[in-house]
Amino acid sequence: MIEFNGREYICLLDFAMDLIRGKWKAVLLCHLYNGPRRFLELQRITSGISQKVLNEKLKELENDGLINKEVFAEIPPKVEYFLTTKGKDLTSIIKEIEGWSIKYYPELDNKCE
Repeated sequence: MIEFNGREYICLLDFAMDLIRGKWKAVLLCHLYNGPRRFLELQRITSGISQKVLNEKLKELENDGLINKEVFAEIPPKVEYFLTTKGKDLTSIIKEIEGWSIKYYPELDNKCE
């Protein structure tokens, strides 16, 4: 057993999967893969996510060290989210899984945005 931040994991794979577990985390990481995005932009391109859940998931990803948030000193305030090096490495693996899906389930590829 592995213990980290008060949680127990069966193995390192279980730990790594917990970082992207759920409906939105992997999707958010993939949306940040090509560069920084603003909060409302992420909400718009991730159709179906509420502001509350988006905020929670972004905070979780930030706490896990996968993304960073940059706040610009402007009026109105501008905030951008971007991948850390750790986040980029994990997202490239997620992209490989996405490629596997496209290869073996091509009929579903045109149903995604």
